[in-house]
Parts: sequence; structure tokens; C-alpha cells
Amino acid sequence: MTALADSCSTPARIYLVGGASAVLLGWRTSTIDLDLKIVPETDEILRALPKLKEQLHLNIETAAPDDFIPELPGWRDRSQFIRQVGKCTFLHYDFYAQALAKIERGHAIDLRDVREMISRDLVQPERLLAFFSAIEEQLYRYPAIDGASFRRAVQEVIDGSA
Repeated sequence: MTALADSCSTPARIYLVGGASAVLLGWRTSTIDLDLKIVPETDEILRALPKLKEQLHLNIETAAPDDFIPELPGWRDRSQFIRQVGKCTFLHYDFYAQALAKIERGHAIDLRDVREMISRDLVQPERLLAFFSAIEEQLYRYPAIDGASFRRAVQEVIDGSA
């Protein structure tokens, strides 16, 4: 965070996603990459990423749930503050959006992450289904997603958490 913040001369919000959140919150000890969303996405920060990747020996990608599923209403308000470093505000990207994107992807590690989010009360199963319903009509914008299969996967996660 400090190395990234050093490249910010103007205020920015950096949202950590996936494995970065899992490591910071302690249910994983490591991650193979650092996924983040930068708002605003400035050239100075983007130009710093390749150098940081090299220095930290870490794969860094600009990737967030809204790249893979429709944006959840109110996601910015639900994103949890991590810390302020210089002009950069670091936050965990909304856990509901993260959970839905992970469920849609369906990898075993993603589903374990979703179970951890539920067990740590970062995500409430009933609200997860409500957020899915809120974006369901927009799934046509993501042709790779089969809406019925996605709904079944969300329901299976919810049923498994009871």
C-alpha cells in the first residue's frame, strides 16, 4: 500500500479485491496476485504498477467484480475502509460484489472465500440473494454468464450456509 501510495500525487481510492482482502483479513496466508480497482484510474498510478510488480515480485492486475458481473447498487458505500496512506484511501471492494463474482466464477477457492465471508459476517446470505436479484436483469450485458445457472449457484451457496 505504501509503495502504491508513493505514486499518487492526487487523491485516489484503491479498492482491494479477492485474495488481497482474504490475506488482510486473515483467512488466507498468501495470494498469487493483487487485484484492485483504482478510482480515478490515473496514468501516474497505472504507470507505477509495472514497476511495483517487479519490485514486489507480485502479479498486479486492475480487476474488480464489476468487470465480470453488473455493478451492484451502493457498492461504494459498502466497501470497507482499510487505511489512508498519503493521498490514497485503501478499501476492501464491497464483499457482496466480491462474493457474487466469485460464485459466478465457481472455482473451489472462490467458493471457500465466499463461505469465509459468510462465516465472518461480511456477507449475509439473504442480502446476497437480494443483490443478485438487483442485477439479474442486467446479466444480458455479460453474454458469457448463464443467468439461470448463476442463480442456482447463488442459491446453493445460501442453502449451504444455513
